[in-house]
Amino acid sequence: MTVDSGARPSLTLSGRPMSSPLQDVRSLSRQMVGHFVENVVPCGTLPGDAISGDVTTITRVCLEFAVSMLDGQDIPAKLQRLQDAAAGWAREGVPIDTIHHSIHEGFKIGLDLVVSNASTKDYGNLVDGAKMVVEMLDQITSAISVAYVRELRAVVSEHHTAVHTLTSALLGGHSTSTMARECGIAIAASYAVIAVAIPQHRDERNPAVDGQVVARRKLRRAQAELATRCGSSALSLLSVDGGTILIPSVAFGKEQLDALITELSRAAQVGITATLVEATPEQIPNAADQAHELLDMVQRLQAVAGLYRFDELALEYQLTRPGPGREYLGSLLDSLDEHPELLETLQRHIANNLNRQRTARVLHVHTNTVDYRLKRIGQLTGFDPSQPSGLWYLRSALVARTYRTP
Repeated sequence: MTVDSGARPSLTLSGRPMSSPLQDVRSLSRQMVGHFVENVVPCGTLPGDAISGDVTTITRVCLEFAVSMLDGQDIPAKLQRLQDAAAGWAREGVPIDTIHHSIHEGFKIGLDLVVSNASTKDYGNLVDGAKMVVEMLDQITSAISVAYVRELRAVVSEHHTAVHTLTSALLGGHSTSTMARECGIAIAASYAVIAVAIPQHRDERNPAVDGQVVARRKLRRAQAELATRCGSSALSLLSVDGGTILIPSVAFGKEQLDALITELSRAAQVGITATLVEATPEQIPNAADQAHELLDMVQRLQAVAGLYRFDELALEYQLTRPGPGREYLGSLLDSLDEHPELLETLQRHIANNLNRQRTARVLHVHTNTVDYRLKRIGQLTGFDPSQPSGLWYLRSALVARTYRTP
C-alpha cells in the first residue's frame, strides 16, 4: 500500500494501483452500459439518446469516482454530478430500484476486473479494498437517493399544485384550455361531480391521542386510495371533513363509482357518504353546488354511507326548496314531537331502506318493537308506513322537517 497526495492512502494489488484495471473509464463505461442494456430491466427500453448520453456519462462518472477513491482522493464535484443526474431521473420517471441495481451491477463488473490478478499475498489489501467498495457504494447510493427523493417530492408538489389550480378553476367556472395545457392536465368532455362527506374517525374523539394527527392520516389514506383507483384522472379538493371530487365520466361506470366510494371508506376506516351530479366543464360550478346541497339533505336524513345520485333523489331534493308545500309537509310529523323514540325509529327505518332487522339492531330493540312503533306512527300521523302512499308522505315529511323555519 502506498500513500498518495490525497486525503487517504491509495490501495494496491501485487504492487500495482488497485485502480489500474479501471483507468480506461471511457471504454469500460461503454462495456458496462452494454451489460446494463442486456441484463438490467428496464434499461433495454430506454431511448437510444438516453443510453448513449446520460447513462453512459453517469457510468463514467461513477468509474472516475471509484478510481479517485481507490487512489486516495475524494472528489465532491463528482458526487454533485451524480445528484444532478438523479434529479433528472426522478423527473423522467426512471425507477430508483433500476438505478441502484445498475450501480451494483457496475460495481460487480469493476470488482471482478480489480481482483482478477490478485494472489493470496494480497489478502490484506483485498480486505481494505472491499471496505473501500462498501464506502463507495454508501456515498454513491446515499447521494443519489437524497437527490432523487428531493426532486420527486418537488415533482409531486408541482403536480399537486397543478391539480389544485385546475380543480379550483373548474369549480369556480374560470377554467380555460390554456390553463389546462399549463397544468399538463386535459379537461374531459364531462365529469361526475362528487360531493364527499368524511365523518370523524373514532380515534379523533379519543382524548388519549392527537385527534388532528388521526384526521390527517385518515385523509391521506383516502387520497392514496383515490390516486390508486383513478390515477391522475381524478381532480379533487379534499379536507379531513370532505370536499369535492371530479372524475371524467368516461373513466368509470356506475358500479365502478359505487365501488370507488366503498373503497375510499375502507381506506379511511370511516363510512363515507357522497352524492353525484353529471356535468360538462361549464356546468361544474352549479353541479357542485347541487351535489353539496344533495349531500346536506342525505346527511339530514341520516342515510347510510354510500354514493347517492341526483336522479335517485330528485323528488326529495325538490322538497327542500322553500315554499308553502315544504312548510306543510314539515308539519306532518308534529304529532311525534312528544314521542322522540317514534321519530328516531322512523328516521332509522327509512335510512336503512326499510330493513326492519337492521333498524332493530341499530336501535338495540326487537323487531317486534320496530313493528309496534311503526304502527303507532301511522296512528298518530294518519299515514301508514307499511303502505306506499303513507311511506311517501312520511319520507317527504322527514325531508321537509329538517328545513322548516324555526
